Order: sequence, then C-alpha cells, then structure tokens
Amino acid sequence: MKIKWLGHASFLIETQEKRIITDPFDEKTGYQVLPQAVDIATISHEHWDHNAVHVLLGNPQVIRGPGNFDLNGISIKGIHSFHDKNQGKNRGSNTMYKISSEGINLLHLGDLGQILTSDQLKDLDNVDILLIPVGGNYTIDAGDALTVVKQINPRIVVPMHFKTPHVTINLAPVEAFTCRFDRCVKKSQLELNKEDLNQEPLVIVLDYLY
Repeated sequence: MKIKWLGHASFLIETQEKRIITDPFDEKTGYQVLPQAVDIATISHEHWDHNAVHVLLGNPQVIRGPGNFDLNGISIKGIHSFHDKNQGKNRGSNTMYKISSEGINLLHLGDLGQILTSDQLKDLDNVDILLIPVGGNYTIDAGDALTVVKQINPRIVVPMHFKTPHVTINLAPVEAFTCRFDRCVKKSQLELNKEDLNQEPLVIVLDYLY
C-alpha cells in the first residue's frame, strides 16, 4: 500500500491496483489539484474544501456517508460522526472511513469535531493507520486529537488538516500536535505492507504534493 498526502484532508491511497482519493479539494485551498485519474473517492462531508469531485479525473466511484462498501476486495466502512462538539448543530455531520485492504486497516477521520463515543469506537477496532485532523478551528485541535489517538490506539498516526505555507484556511501548525509525542518522523510518502506494522506506535508527518 502506498499513501501520499495531497494536502488538507486529501490523500492518495494506492492498493490492489486501485487509486483511492479522500476528501478531494479544488485550487481555492491553495494546494495543487491531483492531475491523475482515480478509481474511488471518499467524501467525509459536503464542505467545498472536501467534496470537489468535479476536479477528479477518471470517472471514479464516489462514496458519501455511512455504510459498508465492498469494492473488489477493498472494504470501506463509513461511520457517522459530527463536525463539531455540539451534535452537528454548528457544522453538521462528518463521515469517518475505515478502509481495509492488503490486511491493513486505515482510518480517515475527515473533519472530525468531537471526541469519539463508545458506540463509534466499536466500529473502529484494529486500526493500523490513523489519518487525523489536528489544526483545530474547524476540527478537533491538537489536544483533542491526542485524546482520539489514545482512544483508537493505532500503529501509525498521520496528521492532516493543519497550517502549511500554501493552505488558504486558518489552521494551527502541526507542531502543536507532534510536540506531544516522543517518536515523530517526516517522510515524502508511506509505502508499507502488514508486516511493517509490527513496531512501536509512530507519528509520521508526510510532505504534501505541490
């Protein structure tokens, strides 16, 4: 499995000869739009910086909202959550996606705005790789993100949705989150198989494609 961060909450996940994009954005975010075709797109919620399917190439299958989706050996489960701490009254609903492929369970939290409930955690067991927003303002902040990491207890944590030199949205820097961990490294991308997960928990900050 290969995982590349495109910026904001958008990742390109390559697995089983399929290309999955999460929360596609358009150029208004300040990041470069992916110039490659994809097969599957997951949309966590319908805000403009997360649902730009109109920019995607390749006529992908678009997944929106909670449910179970079996796509030729790739399992995707959408789990309902809220975009804020007020039961969605401020920013609405958000869908978390658990993507299972090649024996690896990856969880993309979208614009999660709440600490997870016990019912939600029942659907989030055995997470290997966690893609988590940490920039606050519109999502959980660094402190709440740390709480969510402890709730889920993944092997690898990849922060997203934070301030960078290019993003046009007001967010906190990633260091507010990474300073809370002893083990943190930077990489251009992730490329791994299930055997690579037999290690101590690790925070990995990915470079975004620009």
